[in-house]
Formats: sequence, structure tokens, C-alpha cells
Amino acid sequence: MPQWQGKSKGTVLGYQIFVFVCKYLGVYPAYFILRFVALYYFLFSWQSSSHTYNYFRKRFHYGRLTSLIKLYQNYYVFGQTLLDKFIIMAGIPQSFTFHHDGSENLVKMMQNGKGGILISGHVGNWEAAGHLLRDLNVHVNVVMYDGEHQRIKDYLDKQTGGSNFKIILIKSDMSHVYAIGDALLRNELICLHADRFMKGNKTASVGFLGEPALFPIGPFLLAASFKAPVSMVYAFKETAQHYHFFSSELIIRQEQEPKDKFIERMMNTFVKDLEQKVKIYPLQWFNYYNFWEK
Repeated sequence: MPQWQGKSKGTVLGYQIFVFVCKYLGVYPAYFILRFVALYYFLFSWQSSSHTYNYFRKRFHYGRLTSLIKLYQNYYVFGQTLLDKFIIMAGIPQSFTFHHDGSENLVKMMQNGKGGILISGHVGNWEAAGHLLRDLNVHVNVVMYDGEHQRIKDYLDKQTGGSNFKIILIKSDMSHVYAIGDALLRNELICLHADRFMKGNKTASVGFLGEPALFPIGPFLLAASFKAPVSMVYAFKETAQHYHFFSSELIIRQEQEPKDKFIERMMNTFVKDLEQKVKIYPLQWFNYYNFWEK
């Protein structure tokens, strides 16, 4: 299986430095420092770098030199999205702008009165989408593995006052399923990331960027079971302070549609949409492991 361990890199000291720079000097000096941080990971994190290098070589057929340049740029853009995430969460004054494609789909979702499920992946910057979701005046619940180191989470919560989103942690006792059901009954939104899985999870093989890749069935099974409307959502960074938000048309399980057929239809729609977005924004692919490992 893909060797993703459910944890993110970084230290509290690193976050403290960037928090100070963002608050007192601004985002552009922080971006300048990020160039050196990106260079460090480019030079000394070859285990993850090799997978991203192969992503550019095999999926986009770039030459060796171009792939190395893209690898460095990928680390740099990833650092920028992490900084932007903190700035948005903390409410630090910055001139971020947003272009919305499909926001009317989310409005329609909320008018349905049954809540809704947003399916996304580890591409772009999900937290940036909070700008629009706050305008909808709706609670958003993010279903996730508890992969962040607790000290980093505690520090960021102290600095930002907590995330704009509620977190529903995936538990072995399946209590997260009941939490999702309760949230949908309250007409809230559920965000599921559907491009990673842990050992033991059920998966399906789907063609993605020219080769079959494994995707978790769990997020699609949950969506099918609750019969809530589904939309694919992303937020991609287009310039230093501009994001493009996408929300697809609603996917709704038909009255007589078998659950397995709906899961297959939904998964194929997601993978096709994800592939389309990655082709437009190849630098904003942030899965640092062998995604296509059998």
C-alpha cells in the first residue's frame, strides 16, 4: 500500500518563527524565508522527494532537469499554502482574494436541509475554502486521522483560537460515523478527503494520470450510506495572494440506485475531477509517497 503514515512534518519552533514573521513583517518576507526551507527539504528529504520527482517524470513526462526544478517549486508552494492556512485561520490582515466556481452548488446543498458531504483531496489549500464557507454561515466538519503532532496542534490552536472547522477524528470504534450522522441531521457540512488511506482500509483501483492507483472506499461508502448530496471541492493557489475555489455540481443517489453502483459512480467522478485539477495545477500535488504503489 502507499506508505503514508498519517503524520505531517514540522516543529513547533518552525511554526513560531513563521508566526512571528507573518504577524510583524508580513507574508512576503515569510515567503522569502520559505525559499530556504524548501531548499532544505529539496536537498535532504530524498525519500519523499524521489516520489514527487517521479510524479513529474512519469505522470507529466518532464525532463530530468525540469522535474528537479518542479520538485523544488512544489516544496515552495506547499510551504506557501501552509503559511496561508495559518494566516486565514488566525485572521492576520492580508489581501487574499478568491474566485469562486460553483458556489451556487453549496447554496443549493444547504437549502436541501439534509446537510451535505464535500469530497476533496490533498491538493491545493483546503483551509482557504473556509473563506467562502464562512459566508454561507454553516458549520463544517472535517473528518480526518489524528496525524498532527499534539504539540504543534496545541500551539496553532493557541495562536489562532482554533480552526474554523470542527474536527471529527476517525476512531477504531466507529464513533465518527455517528458524529457524521448527527452533523448531517443539523444540516451541517462534512468534508472527507478521499485520496489517502491507512493500512487495512478497503480500497479500489482506478486509473489516475495514466496508471491504476488505489483510492479508499470509506469516504464514498459513508456518502452513499447517509444519502446526503455530494460535491467535489478544491481551492488552488493561483498567485501569491489569490485563490480559485471549485465546487462541482451535486451528486445525489437516485431512489432505486444500488449502493455499490452509486459508490462506483461517485468514485469515478471524483478521480476524473481530481485528475483534471491536478493537470491544471501540477505543482499543488501534496502526496509525498508512492501514490501508485500496488
